[in-house]
Amino acid sequence: MDTIASIFSFITTPVSWVIVQFHSVYGALFGPDTGWAWGLSIVSLVILIRICLIPLFVKQIKATRAMQTLQPEMKKIQERYKNDKQRQSEEMMKLYKETGTNPLSSCLPILAQSPFFFALYHVLNSIASNDTIGVINERLLESAQKAHIVGAPLAAKFTDSSSKVEALGASLTDVRVVTAVMIVLMSASQFYTQRQLMTKNVDTTVKTPFMQQQKMLMYVFPIMFAVFGINFPVGVLVYWLTTNVWTMGQQMYVIHNNPTPGSKAQSAYLDRLDKRVTHHGGTRGRGERAIVKAIVAKGRDRNEYERKFINGLTKAGLAAQADGTVVKSEVTTVAETEDGAPATSTPKRQQPKRQSKSRRQSGGTQGGASGAKTTGDSEEKTSLSKSDGPQDAKPAGGKSASGGKAASGGKSASGGARSKAQSGRKGPQRPKSPSKK
Repeated sequence: MDTIASIFSFITTPVSWVIVQFHSVYGALFGPDTGWAWGLSIVSLVILIRICLIPLFVKQIKATRAMQTLQPEMKKIQERYKNDKQRQSEEMMKLYKETGTNPLSSCLPILAQSPFFFALYHVLNSIASNDTIGVINERLLESAQKAHIVGAPLAAKFTDSSSKVEALGASLTDVRVVTAVMIVLMSASQFYTQRQLMTKNVDTTVKTPFMQQQKMLMYVFPIMFAVFGINFPVGVLVYWLTTNVWTMGQQMYVIHNNPTPGSKAQSAYLDRLDKRVTHHGGTRGRGERAIVKAIVAKGRDRNEYERKFINGLTKAGLAAQADGTVVKSEVTTVAETEDGAPATSTPKRQQPKRQSKSRRQSGGTQGGASGAKTTGDSEEKTSLSKSDGPQDAKPAGGKSASGGKAASGGKSASGGARSKAQSGRKGPQRPKSPSKK
């Protein structure tokens, strides 16, 4: 660790100068030799660095989401060129270039913060070794050695011997208790930050190897912090605990206000946005308009949570516009189904299926037989009820309607009855002329 810290010794002077400036402010409030003055100076250094790294953090979020969307394409390339590693790497670089993504962008805040971390470690280690460094002279060095944070010297470590700790004016038990509590808090904050990223802010509709890697890092990073933390001075533990808490709060803010599309956090955010927009009758603020604008621009590519949001606005009589505003809808807009297609409230009328010729003929024969039976029964009842009519009347053609024989041409008398039943006419029907065949 000392060797790595010495590599970044070029930045120790700026880091030590910033700490001294904050110490002069807090020393006037709490006393120059107190742990509050030196501890708050380190915390202020962390906040200053993290504020400067906010643009890189925004870039990290965009790069992480871009990498998540590229995971299916990357998996296809790996399967297609699994036996040709060179071609696989070339296709990967081509994909990165076409989409404008960079895998290292997700690591930019950590990489940018590393020089400050090792420079601070080098400064605190020099204080523990009673060596002046940067702008910290002998007077400030003596003041820093007297500073204790909850009973533990600023430059003490968990692995220090009792004689070294007593030389700094503290007991070994106090140092180990304080450092152990800070290591546990540091690891727990790192685990919680990674866990909320995996459980709330990951697109659950796409299962990719990236998710498995993030899940593995969720357990690996806290273990690494616990192992390396026993060799960190108390001042470095204060620095790292502060930056973990900052990262956790920053991550919670991003998840709450700008969640990943398709994640559980987006579902909760759109539910809240739907209630606010419905209550106020429109979007409020640039952030809300940007979210609505992005959803409208997707069109049919919206996920289920975004379609639910648009449908909720439609039911409330509102319509989202292309510029991100929401206005009252004068025309009733149809809702969207799960695949993004418009859905109507009434089902479509289904056309009857066209029957084949053989089925129509078989149906006609069965219908003719049933019609003949029905006609015969009805005529029988009519002849019994109407006794004053002529009994020996015969239809033209010399064949009786109840004779059961079909006329020449294949047409039976029941066919006339069937047509009579279909047409709904009353009275006797004129029989059809026999076929000339």
